[in-house]
Amino acid sequence: MYRYDEFDQQLVNERAEQFRRQVRRRMNGELTEDQFKPLRLMNGLYLQLHAYMLRVNVPYGCLSARQLRQLAHIARKYDKGYGHFTTRQNIQYNWIRLEDAADILTDLAAVGMNAMQSSGNCVRNVTADHYAGRARDELQDPRVWCELLRQYSILNPEFSYLPRKFKIAVTGAPKDRAAVALHDIGLRMYLNEGGEPGFEVIVGGGQGRTPVIGKTIREWIEPEHVISYVEAILRIYNLYGRRDNIYKARIKILVNALGIDKYRELVEAEWLQIRDGVLKIAPEELARIDAYFQPPAYEQLADQDTEPSQLHDADPAFAAWLQSNVAEHKVVGYAIVNVSLKSPGKIPGDLSAQKMDALADLADQYSFGELRVSHRQNLVLVDVKQSDLHALWQALGALDLATPNIGLASDIIACPGLDFCALANTRSIPVAQDIALHFANSTKLQHVGDLTINISGCMNACGHHHVGNIGILGVDKRGQEFFQLTLGGSSDEHASLGDRVGPGLPQSEVPGAIERIVDTYLEIRDGKDECFLNTYRRCGMEVFRTAVYGPAGPARRVTATRQVA
Repeated sequence: MYRYDEFDQQLVNERAEQFRRQVRRRMNGELTEDQFKPLRLMNGLYLQLHAYMLRVNVPYGCLSARQLRQLAHIARKYDKGYGHFTTRQNIQYNWIRLEDAADILTDLAAVGMNAMQSSGNCVRNVTADHYAGRARDELQDPRVWCELLRQYSILNPEFSYLPRKFKIAVTGAPKDRAAVALHDIGLRMYLNEGGEPGFEVIVGGGQGRTPVIGKTIREWIEPEHVISYVEAILRIYNLYGRRDNIYKARIKILVNALGIDKYRELVEAEWLQIRDGVLKIAPEELARIDAYFQPPAYEQLADQDTEPSQLHDADPAFAAWLQSNVAEHKVVGYAIVNVSLKSPGKIPGDLSAQKMDALADLADQYSFGELRVSHRQNLVLVDVKQSDLHALWQALGALDLATPNIGLASDIIACPGLDFCALANTRSIPVAQDIALHFANSTKLQHVGDLTINISGCMNACGHHHVGNIGILGVDKRGQEFFQLTLGGSSDEHASLGDRVGPGLPQSEVPGAIERIVDTYLEIRDGKDECFLNTYRRCGMEVFRTAVYGPAGPARRVTATRQVA
């Protein structure tokens, strides 16, 4: 993984000290909150419902065991003993004191981490496939371009005050595990007719109040021109993007207003002026960055059958974990292990300091000291010997981190909701916990198969509800919490937005409604290999709407619910 050089390290050290002076000025009254706000946001510090929240960058989701131990130290010393992993592959601390913020940045700098541009109207943390560099289906490791984009965008003066926040994702595999079509810029690598690798460039994706699937602005671009083309996109957005209305300031609104053809015309004209200038990636620079991502010293191993038939009889729990949590590695004899942070009844994405330390030890023991954060709020050990899988499973089980549910119904994305966020309408965490308990049975989870459930506490969509196979949106109705359901969303290479099922339901009815949707799917699917999303696309909404509201339809059921209330 990438390790900061002397220039990076000097930058993060100086930024921590600069912020220390800014905090001191705020605390002694030299700066008002309005003056301090943009300064703290550029250092990842939010003022939330109950306390300050600090968002720490995990560039393209890569963590070392040493860094995870430092994150545990910060959770233990400055927070309430835990951290929350997010859909941007970052970690957040929800109970930060302002007077401690600069000390935390100094502690982060000591292990090559920072919180710069994790918030604010700038280019945020660049995300990637959490299997990057290890996936068997990968064409090339996308982290090289992620790192180039990180170095290019960090404190770039031209783009430090964009009309709105800006998010970039990169994937190097045909299977999109980075949700590139839901980003302001998505880069998807593929091979052209000549067998050369390059990127499709997608622009204008996003969620929030106006969810949009990104549009292809350029079918193909050579990797050497990626940075200059991204700059051209950002320049046009910076020039034409609206700054008078926060809800209409994202690039997706601009692309929709101009039309993709007009936006492409403007970008191409801008790009022609800069494409062969200083932003063209020289081969020696690419080689320099690539050297940071050289694989570890793998042993020459034989490929083992990780699912021998006798396991299903002798140890069905291990077999279920292998089926859902273990993925194919590009190196023979190794495997990718997903560590679920979604055990039944727990808060999705949360991890205690004690478990962070223990997981760092397991990463050292079994995975060359490296971990990843996935955009579904789980962690990944990317280099595990197949012969170590059973021992690792047992060790994870002792930590309650071996729930066999990756990509299944209880692997729920959830935002912090009204428990922490001042913007939220409803609580998200209790709903996620209730649903997960409904699907706590491992056998049923495996029987249902691939199914994503995403929950957001408001229209800002931090829980990605628009692209869940089943999406749940919290809404406020006359001071009461209700939840709208959507079906048919997806964030993969066939990305789609969910369709609204009907009026919102009270929290107590949501788990039952989800269970009826799932039971209906099991009844009508075309064989056990047809996943929920394909069944929905084949059969449509009405059969599921009936399952939720009954034959009488949404109106009568909602009226009855209100009468009971």
